[in-house]
Parts: sequence; C-alpha cells; structure tokens
Amino acid sequence: MPRVAFTTFAILKKPYGNPEVQEFDDLTPPTFEEAERSPGFIARAKEDPGQSHLTNFQRDWGAWGKFEVPRFYTGGRTDDTDSRASTLSLWADLDSVLAFAYSGLHRSTLGRRHEWFLKPEWPTYAAWWVSDDTVPTWADACARLEHLHDHGPSPFAFSFRAPFDADGAPARLRGAAERRGS
Repeated sequence: MPRVAFTTFAILKKPYGNPEVQEFDDLTPPTFEEAERSPGFIARAKEDPGQSHLTNFQRDWGAWGKFEVPRFYTGGRTDDTDSRASTLSLWADLDSVLAFAYSGLHRSTLGRRHEWFLKPEWPTYAAWWVSDDTVPTWADACARLEHLHDHGPSPFAFSFRAPFDADGAPARLRGAAERRGS
C-alpha cells in the first residue's frame, strides 16, 4: 500500500540558540510528540541517539540518508549558525498529514511562523507517494521541494492545494476547502 512522504523546510530569522527563535525551538519536541501520536503517522527522520554533540549535517540519520537541505538554504551548517528547520516523515495518507498540520499544537505554532521564520520564496513543504517498503531520504526531500518550486505541483511533488493520488491523478482532500485560507 503506498504511503505519503512529507517534508517541511523553513529558515529561521536567527540561528538556533538565539532568544528570538527560542520559543520555536522549545515547541519542537512536543510538536514532534503530537505528530507521532496522530492517526496515520508512520515514522519520521530521527538521528541515531547519542549524537547531540554533532550538527544535523554530521549526524547519522540511518535509512533516511545523509542530512541535506534544498538549494534555498544559504545559512550556516554549524551549531552556532544553523538556521534551517526541516522535517521528513511518512504518513498513511495525505488526509492524515493535513489533519495533523491544521490541528493542535502544530496549528497554533504554524499560526506564529511569521514571528520566527523568514518569508519564504520557496515551497515550505512537499508531499509525494512512496511504496510501502520505501524510506524517503533527505536528498529525496530536497529534490521534491526544488521540483515543486521549479515546476509546480505534479505527481512527483505536490501540496495540499494541488494534491495527487497514489496513481498520479489529481485528487481532492477531505476538509481541504475550509483549510485553504490557512
């Protein structure tokens, strides 16, 4: 059964550790916990334990591959200069991702994104279908975000506003109409 791979990408106004973005950083662990309890959630990219002394760019992400960022990122790659926020996850279906994104702690945090993040000139997320035995990599995520930016929505990479089903046909999400303003 196909699953949905989902990635997010944003650039903080200041690097991690700066008081201006600390509240976002503090909200990240409980938001991840909420995602992991959400219906339809399968897995998310996590670094192997015991690597807190390494940067995200140096950590071992296991099956999720070497950590990478899309070409839109021009910030630093050290703990003192890292200003990117990115996620990579697997979901049972696109409606499950949509339900999580626009509810609970994530919804309230999303509503405050302008406080913490630069205004994007790129897609802040992308979705695509994968087979049930595929774990998407960070390189896949970057390719999908960049493709969505360069070519618009397609079965290769799409958004909630222009989704595709697992067969590559345009789709409609349950509840999407009332969320379009978000």
